[in-house]
Amino acid sequence: MSMGIAIGLVTLTLPAYADSAGATDARASSAAIDANAPIAALSKLSSLDNVKPLQVTVPNVEHFKTTAGVPVSFVRAAALPIVDIDLRFNAGSARDGDVRSEGFGIANMTATMLTQGTQSLDENEFTRAVETLGINLSSGAYKDMFIVSLRSLSDDKHLLPAVDLMTQMLTKPTFDPEILARNKARLLVGLQQQKQDPSSLASLAFSQALYGKHPYAHPSSGTLESVPSIVRKDLTDFQKNYLVAANASLAMTGNLTLVQAKALAEEVTANLPIGKAAAVLPEPKTLDKAQRIHIPFPSSQTTVLMGQLGDKRATDPKAQQQQTNFAIGNDVLAGGDFNARLMTEIRQNLGYTYGISGSMSPMLARGPYQIGFATRNDKARAAIDASLDVINDTLDQGITSAEMRLTTDNLKNSFPMSFASNAGINSLLGMMNFYQLPDSYLTDYVNRIDRVQLAGVNQTMRDTLKPDKFLIVTVGQDDPWQKNADK
Repeated sequence: MSMGIAIGLVTLTLPAYADSAGATDARASSAAIDANAPIAALSKLSSLDNVKPLQVTVPNVEHFKTTAGVPVSFVRAAALPIVDIDLRFNAGSARDGDVRSEGFGIANMTATMLTQGTQSLDENEFTRAVETLGINLSSGAYKDMFIVSLRSLSDDKHLLPAVDLMTQMLTKPTFDPEILARNKARLLVGLQQQKQDPSSLASLAFSQALYGKHPYAHPSSGTLESVPSIVRKDLTDFQKNYLVAANASLAMTGNLTLVQAKALAEEVTANLPIGKAAAVLPEPKTLDKAQRIHIPFPSSQTTVLMGQLGDKRATDPKAQQQQTNFAIGNDVLAGGDFNARLMTEIRQNLGYTYGISGSMSPMLARGPYQIGFATRNDKARAAIDASLDVINDTLDQGITSAEMRLTTDNLKNSFPMSFASNAGINSLLGMMNFYQLPDSYLTDYVNRIDRVQLAGVNQTMRDTLKPDKFLIVTVGQDDPWQKNADK
């Protein structure tokens, strides 16, 4: 997973489905609207005349390391009696193949079973302890990270036993073979059901074609072929090799003093094996030519995913500025709202889909850039061609200064929402700590937007997107490429 956070300028691409009636309505209603006309009611809102420039105060981040060497980022937030803890390991599903060849799904199964019993508490007892304390305690595996998170009331009566449960699951899981067998059976049912979901089929095919033999190619949950082969030793090997202090980073937010935070961080990490940091992931190879993949599927809709290799997570100021440039340009081109060019043309003007959007998902290695939508089978090729036309026109002509201003204002004004909750702050801290981003990533966010120039945005878009080499995956009844070839 790649993980989307408000500060990261990344949105998820979710294909939307359309039928002919809805598409016709959208086309008819948009014809009566002049998108460039001013909104008359705004002239009567005199309060807008006195709006002051946005002043943003970002949280103060404290940094320290535990005795075990785990880097910690901490924000004190005393308004609520809550503590959020986010422990991340460089240990996602990209490491499955290093535990065992073709061992896809090992990280995911390890995450599932950490909360299913320890050496001191069986599955039912562990669940009862969590529920009695009223805490949120979970673990999850994504493409390049493994996350264990805890939310608890901050008083010692709740927090101390909650942290004890967290350390137990990390260092003393049982990985009960009977529970493992049950988990595998359930997971196999879910993987079978994915075969009936066109969005899942498109996503799997896209990743496999884009990444080839790279560790990002396989799904984090595993495959129908790999899941049955997972054994307890795979899980213990993953735990011993990757859930270690040298591979960890910790974020904490909540009602704690710095002294209390340091003591709590020691408690969380003290029993972790020191271990070794995970090896650097290889960089995937860029596709050297366009690819078209069609998966037959009996439905009235065709799901479409198109895109290419994107960026890795930027850690230096110059690269971060480039990613900000791209985020602003891409919001104009493929953002999820009705101001985006793809949404305006493909949904409103042509009525091909209910929704179309695209996003960049930077990770430790280069993540994907994807644009997704769904449309009627007989409109699939026309919708794809129209989408490519919009992309190419945007790259050729560039976005306008008015479009850029609308986007930059939106990004700056929505930025404080990143700090609207303890959980939001802690998720942001966890991401920054995991990718080793400096505090300037956060403190200079508004400045990076203010430094954006129209020429720079348009050049970054041209340098990044290569639609003539796009990978395009379609899932539907008719092959849009074959149909066109027959004409």
